[in-house]
Amino acid sequence: MRFLKIILPILLLAPLASDAQCRSFTKKKCLPMLDGYIQNDNFNSAVLIPGDEAELLLTFYADKEYRLIICGHPVLGDLEFEVLDTDEELIYSSNDTNKEDKNIFDFKVATTQQLIVRIRVPEAETPSSLIHEGCVSVMIGSKES
Repeated sequence: MRFLKIILPILLLAPLASDAQCRSFTKKKCLPMLDGYIQNDNFNSAVLIPGDEAELLLTFYADKEYRLIICGHPVLGDLEFEVLDTDEELIYSSNDTNKEDKNIFDFKVATTQQLIVRIRVPEAETPSSLIHEGCVSVMIGSKES
């Protein structure tokens, strides 16, 4: 019973601590990349490990310029991401660009639409018994046209 009194509070508070760490990471490392854009009010982040994949369905409004940023903790390596329409037709892939910063996608939509953002964390290069986890944040900023 004593074990439960010690372990249970730790298990209940661990997600709160990871969320706070992600918020801090996002504020310090990711938010500055939105310079010149107005950040939306949503906070989209997750703690991921090598080999993980995450998907978000986001709404973008007509006649706005957007900046989409995928920002991940360096321990995760080079993140890959794609933007797809709801029919899963590829619009953008970070693998198909020669830009220096592949994790920033600037675009404008002609009509209001939902888009899928798919993020992949690469597998670890060398197998290890220690699995690193890190925060991945999706930042969205817009400019009025």
